[in-house]
Order: sequence, then C-alpha cells, then structure tokens
Amino acid sequence: MLIRLVVFALFVLLLAYGFSWLADRPGDLSLIWEGQIYQTKLIVAVSAIIALVAAVMITWWFVRLVWTSPHSVTRYFRARKRDRGYQALSTGLIAAGAGNALLARKMAARSRSLIRADQEPLINLLEAQAALIEGRHDEARAKFEAMANDPETRELGLRGLYLEARRLGANEAARQYAEKAADNAPYLPWAAQATLEYRSQAGRWDDAIRLLEQQKAARVVEKAEANRLHAVLLTARAGEKLESNPTGARDDALQALKLAADFIPAALIAAKALFREGGVRKAASILEQAWKSAPHPEIGQAYVRARSGDSTLDRLKRAERLEGQLPNNVESLLVVAQAALDAQQFAKARAKAEAAARMQPREAAYLLLADIEEAETGDQGRVRHWLAQALKAPRDPAWVADGFVSDKWLPVSPVTGRLDAFEWKAPFGQIEGALEDGSAPASIETALKTLPPLRDVKPESPVNDHRIIELERAATIAEAVRPTPAPAPAPTSAKPKPVEPAVSDKAPAPSEAKPFFGGLPDDPGVRDPRVEPEPKTRLRLF
Repeated sequence: MLIRLVVFALFVLLLAYGFSWLADRPGDLSLIWEGQIYQTKLIVAVSAIIALVAAVMITWWFVRLVWTSPHSVTRYFRARKRDRGYQALSTGLIAAGAGNALLARKMAARSRSLIRADQEPLINLLEAQAALIEGRHDEARAKFEAMANDPETRELGLRGLYLEARRLGANEAARQYAEKAADNAPYLPWAAQATLEYRSQAGRWDDAIRLLEQQKAARVVEKAEANRLHAVLLTARAGEKLESNPTGARDDALQALKLAADFIPAALIAAKALFREGGVRKAASILEQAWKSAPHPEIGQAYVRARSGDSTLDRLKRAERLEGQLPNNVESLLVVAQAALDAQQFAKARAKAEAAARMQPREAAYLLLADIEEAETGDQGRVRHWLAQALKAPRDPAWVADGFVSDKWLPVSPVTGRLDAFEWKAPFGQIEGALEDGSAPASIETALKTLPPLRDVKPESPVNDHRIIELERAATIAEAVRPTPAPAPAPTSAKPKPVEPAVSDKAPAPSEAKPFFGGLPDDPGVRDPRVEPEPKTRLRLF
C-alpha cells in the first residue's frame, strides 16, 4: 500500500510539472482536417487529450464491472462459504484432539458440506480421527487408504495404516506400510525407524545399513546416534560371517570399532576373527584396548584363552598381565582368581576372590570362593556357606533388554524388536528381606521368586554346572530351615559347659578357622556320632 501511495504522488507531481512547463511556454496548435483549420492553445489541447483518456478509462472500468459482476458476486459467496468450512474444519480438528467425537463428527459433516473433499484432504483426516475415537476402526482404515492413494496425503495415510496394523498385531502389514513410506520418504523418522527395526529382525543387515545411510544423509538422526547404530549393524553382520567368512567378519568388526571404540561385542568378534586367522598379537591388542575402556568378563576370558595350546600357568600369566593394565578392579581380580584356580594355585585364587568380594560383594565372587573351597579342602559346610552368600548377594551383570536376560549380546531385543536395546547391567537387585547378620530372609518364598530360573543358564564348564546344583541345594536347605523364634533361656548361675568341637579326619588349617564374611558356616557338616551323639529330640533334616 505504501508503494502505491508513493507511485501515485510521483505521478501527480509529474503531471503538475508538465502543466507548469507548458504554461511557461505558450503556443498555438493548428489542425487542418478536410479543408478546415482548427486552431487552439497548446495547453488546452493537452488538457483535452488527458481528459479524454481519463474518460475512456473510467468508461472501460464501469463496463468491465458490469460485465464481471455475476462472477464477482459468486466468488464472494464462495470465499465466504470456504471460510466457514475452514473454520468448521479447524474446530473439528481441535475437538478430535480433545477426544470430543460428537463435535468432531458434526464439524466433519459441516466441513464436507461447505468444502469439497477433493479440494481439502484434511476432511478425510478429521473423519478418520472421529472414527478412531468412536472405535469404528474399519471406517478409519478406509479413510486412511483413501489418503494413501492421494499423492498429497500419502505419507499421512500410510502412517495411519501402519498404526492400525500395529494395533491389530499384523506385523507383516505394518512392515509393508513402513517400508513403502520409507522408500517414498526416507526422511520420515517413524517410517525409517520402523523399517530399520524390521530389516534388523529379519537379518537383512545390508538393507538396514543402506537405509541408515539414507537417514544420515537426510539428517533424520544425529551423527553420534547414526554411528552407534551403524556399529551395531556392522557387528551383527560380522557375527553371522564369523564361522563362514572370518576375513569379512574381521573387516566389519574393525569398521564398527572405528565408529564406536568402546563397543564390547565388536571388539570380541574382531578378536575371535583374528584368532582364527592367526593374528593373536593384534587380537590381544584389541582386547587390551577394550579392557581399558570397559572391563568385561567375556573380554578377560577371550584374552586368557587366546592360544588354545597354552597351559594353565601360561593362562595365569596372561590373566596377571591383564590385571596389571587395570589394577584394583573387580573384573581383573575375578579373572586372575579363575585362572589361578585352573592352575591349582589355591592361595592366590582365594586371595584374589576375597579381594573381589570385599570390593564388590556379588554372586560371581562367592561362587568362585565355593569352587576354590571345594577344590582345595572339600569341606561341604564351607562350600554351602559360600553358596548361601551367593544366594543372597546381588546378581552379576548380564546382557539385559526390556526385562529379557541373555547369555550373549544380541543386536535386536526379542521382546520389542528395538535395535541396540541390550545393556550390560545387573538384571535383578539383592533379595529383599535379607537380614544384616546374614541369616535367612523373612519370606524365603518371595526371595526365591525374584531369582531367574537357574536351569536356563548354559554352563560353560563342569564347575559351573556344579555351581548350579549346589545353589539349588542351598535354596532348598534355606527353605527347609526357615528360622523360628526360640524361647528365652531361663536364668542360671551355673557356668555353661563348653562344647567340644567335632573331630574330623582332616583338621582345618589355621587360616580356615573362620570363614571370610558372615561368621561360622550355615551348615557345619555331618556330625560324627562316635564323638557327639545326636539328641533324641533333635529334628533330622537329612
């Protein structure tokens, strides 16, 4: 508007300047037409010409106004009707978002009567939302299919169909809708994420990596997240190639380590592939770097058993070398303790295991102490004491995703299908109800229910199998010997008679007189009836 005013002012000034210029230079204008001479002043002739032009323009405007008046009137009422339709559409969308199905349906009908559906596809969306609120899913799917066939609303229709398929549990149909949306528009986060998960679940790692690269190019995901997911996909593909193509598995795993240097599964697969090719030194270097960044028991086991022909003493040296890189660490102590146990160096194994238990009391340390006790002394009371401690101790870390515990890393969660869902953490906490003095919990049934099934764990050696059996036996014993309140003893002035210790064939060493943690063992073993006969009123459990 301001520009038009400026132009109009300039035109008026120019016209006034022209008339003043003509007024300062008077003259006559002569016209001879058909033998007649017409003569007038120059300023009068110019004024007449300008007036004639203005009259012609005004006449043309009036004629055009009369000629186009029916169309103008129609367009006015059409615009007014369209504005009312858009107002109804806006009110209906707000009502659908608020969950008011009745008002949404009413506004959808009014919008359809005021606006043509082919001109405004949002009417189909409003009707579909109203149908979903009312629970008429068949009608909603029909609307979404109509939107999917329209190029303008194809992405919106495919998303609606995808959500409906997920609601019905039709995973194959949902996968097809997501892939179709991702092929047409890879920049859609929901379609790309769903397609990436579906392809990962199906093991189509090449297609998943290609889609992830398209997402990264379209900047759908952040660079750090894209690198992490790329490393996960490469590691999964390397895991499938490990048996048949170690070279390809090595390349994929090394590339994954470049994208995520602290990714433990990639380091393990790269080391295993190099072991198969004879590159022990390079594999050991990879494991050492991974151990420094995040100590993991699988890394320690792979490092200690790098050479299949090594003796137990050689493995103990490798374990001590690994401990030297990360001292005062629980995983380092447990690795050395296990290697020392395999080498029959019980003193060192016990010292390392006890140090690990002091630093972080948990199930693995106590189970290892039970193994050491059985291998060194065979004292079943001491063994059961350590097993009871393991039963009450916090669980060891494991690969956990969506409540599912796995003995190995998986790229996709088997519960939700989410990519990169597994984390290395403790699956369950300590048993609730355990007393501070190490006695049995108040409700042993509730405590035992919190533990996962022991038979689901695949033993890696006969020692682990023995651990499972003894742990189950300890749970049974704990349930049988549930503590009950004993009556208070009567006061007496007599000096209590000392109880003589039971005589055994093998006397314990001085260092074994008192167990590590928790006082005397829960089960001192079988009594010798020749030395200390059992009372007649004693309840026999075994």
